Amino acid sequence: MALKQVSSNRCFEGFQKVFEHDSAELKCKMKFGIYLPPKAETAKCPVLYWLSGLTCTEQNFITKAGFHQAAAEHGLIVVAPDTSPRGCNIEGEDESWDFGTGAGFYVDATEEPWKTNYRMYSYIKDELPKLINANFPTDPERMSIFGHSMGGHGALILTLKNPGKYKSVSAFAPICNPIQCQWGKKAFGGYLGSDVSKWEAYDATQLVKSYPNSHLDILIDQGKDDQFLSAGQLLPDNFIAACTEQKIPVVFRLQQ
Repeated sequence: MALKQVSSNRCFEGFQKVFEHDSAELKCKMKFGIYLPPKAETAKCPVLYWLSGLTCTEQNFITKAGFHQAAAEHGLIVVAPDTSPRGCNIEGEDESWDFGTGAGFYVDATEEPWKTNYRMYSYIKDELPKLINANFPTDPERMSIFGHSMGGHGALILTLKNPGKYKSVSAFAPICNPIQCQWGKKAFGGYLGSDVSKWEAYDATQLVKSYPNSHLDILIDQGKDDQFLSAGQLLPDNFIAACTEQKIPVVFRLQQ
């Protein structure tokens, strides 16, 4: 699959690049950011996938996170994909900030008119890693995932639905129980239809209840004054309770 380089910038002796490609899964052009540390010039490196939150593009993590120095020092390739398909000309895709463009929710849609393009779950799980492993000096056996808000939800569900695929999972202020919050109800209703039982397949709090073993360490960082925490959009307590019941270790750090 052809990659087109959009930009390349020297950064902490490595390179921050952005590429564009035609996605078979999403039926549109997609961009992703990739940081190649200095070590990537001579050896295969582990890969960390970052999933951003609502309204974001691949630029979000590149420009805001300040991760490059740590990635360079630890020899990590960091991949930051977009958060949804772009330019699919679906009626209503640009009407709201929390559904459609920039709000793929890392699910495979089953409803019209979304199901042809809005397949972010399969894109992140299969298509993107295959593309990365085929074109960059990665160690495919060492792959991990993390994310923020909607992307924290994505990181958690991808890990819980694919035991053993990721070496670690962590999340910043993740949406932990989307079937119980307004963001999740809106997105899942639109992408997955009215049958709430189908939503559970993409809800971390539900998925952890049937996770096959406890060989999983989860790290969550949450700001205590987060407006979306107090608004009941994130619901980490529900997730922690489910993990505790399953004896799955979670490190939950409440930050200022």
